[in-house]
Amino acid sequence: MYSNADKLKAVQLFHQYDRAWATVLRELGYPSRSALKLWVKQYAVDPHAFDERSRGKFSAKQHKTAVDYYFDHGRSSARTVHILGYPSRSLLDIWVRKDPRFTEQLVTHAPDRVKHPTKPRKSKQRVAAMQSTKLLRHSKASSPTPISTDDLAALDHGSLLRRVQELELQNDILKQVNDLLKKDLGIDQLHLTNKEKMQVIDALRDKYPLKALLHALEISKSSYFYQHKVLEAKDKYADVRERLKLIFFQNYSSYGYRRMREALLDEGIHISEKVIRRLMAEECLAVKVTRRRKYSSYAGEITPAVANLLERNFKAEKPNEKLVTDITEFATQAGKVYLSPLIDCFDGQIISWSIGTSPNAELVSTMLKTAAESMTDGEKPIIHSDRGAHYRWPVWIDMMGEYGFTRSMSKKACCY
Repeated sequence: MYSNADKLKAVQLFHQYDRAWATVLRELGYPSRSALKLWVKQYAVDPHAFDERSRGKFSAKQHKTAVDYYFDHGRSSARTVHILGYPSRSLLDIWVRKDPRFTEQLVTHAPDRVKHPTKPRKSKQRVAAMQSTKLLRHSKASSPTPISTDDLAALDHGSLLRRVQELELQNDILKQVNDLLKKDLGIDQLHLTNKEKMQVIDALRDKYPLKALLHALEISKSSYFYQHKVLEAKDKYADVRERLKLIFFQNYSSYGYRRMREALLDEGIHISEKVIRRLMAEECLAVKVTRRRKYSSYAGEITPAVANLLERNFKAEKPNEKLVTDITEFATQAGKVYLSPLIDCFDGQIISWSIGTSPNAELVSTMLKTAAESMTDGEKPIIHSDRGAHYRWPVWIDMMGEYGFTRSMSKKACCY
């Protein structure tokens, strides 16, 4: 808001610069051009309008002029304020209500103007509430409520017949949704796509009129026939599909959508990668990727397996009583490395270990030989392992017998 002093200064500069609007606004930096025009009009009517002693007050003559003009020229507050330049609409309404001539509702716009009602903007909360109400109404419409005895007595024969026909139509729609679309009977038919609604309508057109089906499924007639047009239209990518199949199988089923696009561009066919991916998915043109199998030491039953002596009892009463072993694979930047340790169940200490770049029999033999050299003559431990080929080949079995160690193995597919 600007003070009366600011308004008076702007009006005086306006007259000083010989009614140069742009010069006044550029020098003062305020107000807008329309506001300055209003101040000039107010000053022309009353030179004391912006005096500090008469801040915001109008004379009795101004009061009478404004009220008389209002009643003599169509009783429009907007027109009165626009012509006279004063006062505000709210203040003029107060003056008019106090006048004895006031007997009807105020008119705030010019009578010769047609004021069209504006559509109020809806907030997000209001839109969400309307959508939830609509869904609730749809759900209630899809599951008809039973009619009480009093309602049946109040209905005439025609109303009862129409009610029965509506219920029969809804029941047939639910059955068609289940039979054609393979969807649950409890689904709301209003949540179907237009294509699915078109299929349901086609299945029931021999029994019900088209208008009733369109109304029940809430789909417009134009949308229904548009879905028919789309269904009957020819596939514009029919030739491209054949070329995709030929290129794919000629290249041993190894082309993805990028190389497919490059091959089609060489033939002068310009199609986006997104379309090519969709067409390849519809034609089941998928590249077969052969993944490398992870390492497994199990090579089959090459020698008879021994019993599981530990039975998952990995607690030992003394050192070198129960030993467990296995081969572990590590992936490093230089390649894969394999570790074969021999661990004592008494305290978890590593008795011996060997490491190499290949999980061969020499890896476990070196480990076993090192462990045997570190034991005394009276120590004959049980060595437990899985059923890998390293622990079932003849050299390992001979070394175990030579050192007097006892073999123990877990069941198949169990490395514990």
